[in-house]
Amino acid sequence: QVHVVESGGGLVQTGGSLRLSCAYDGTFSGIKSMAWYRQAPGKERELVAMISGDYRTTYSDSAKGRFTISRNNAEKVGFLQMDSLIPEDTGLYFCRIEAMVVNLGRTSFPEYWGQGTQVTVSS
Repeated sequence: QVHVVESGGGLVQTGGSLRLSCAYDGTFSGIKSMAWYRQAPGKERELVAMISGDYRTTYSDSAKGRFTISRNNAEKVGFLQMDSLIPEDTGLYFCRIEAMVVNLGRTSFPEYWGQGTQVTVSS
């Protein structure tokens, strides 16, 4: 089991910045990937950014050039640096951890989600 907790959300004006944190802990052998998702009111949850086990990054078109995802394995924490925020970035941001679990010689990759942190960008 992996426990995931997001923090760092808040209310900012257009053009401002926020740094979201994702702390994770539990029983696992490694991290296959970490990702941030956003869910705006009345909309589906969508992928914002992802970082793989070998630190390759992927961004949504709206996040490219403005957001930066990073991870510190030693401290079991990940970040999403969000700059040049716009009202369309408003939503509940979730962190998803894809863990690697080795048990009795078998490897699995369960996913764990946090409860989310609210980001509101005012115009």
